[in-house]
Amino acid sequence: MPLWLEWWVWMSAALALATLEVIVPGYIFLGFAIGALVMGVLLLLGLTGLSLPLLLVIFAVLSLVAYLAMRKVFGLKTGQVKIWDRDIND
Repeated sequence: MPLWLEWWVWMSAALALATLEVIVPGYIFLGFAIGALVMGVLLLLGLTGLSLPLLLVIFAVLSLVAYLAMRKVFGLKTGQVKIWDRDIND
């Protein structure tokens, strides 16, 4: 069985990406981590026999959906402006 069809590989990638998100904050890698986690769960539940390009497309779509959901939940509301009342040099 190819390595990309193993569920634990996707779960390990999710863990590595989540760890990278802690080091580099800003919700950059968290969408990819959630996509890899869901991909690992799908493979664990029996999504097998797919080619690597199709798995990567599914991963990309899952990551995009996760990123857009996080942006909707954690992002600035429409019309809201972030105001800085202090300078970094103060």
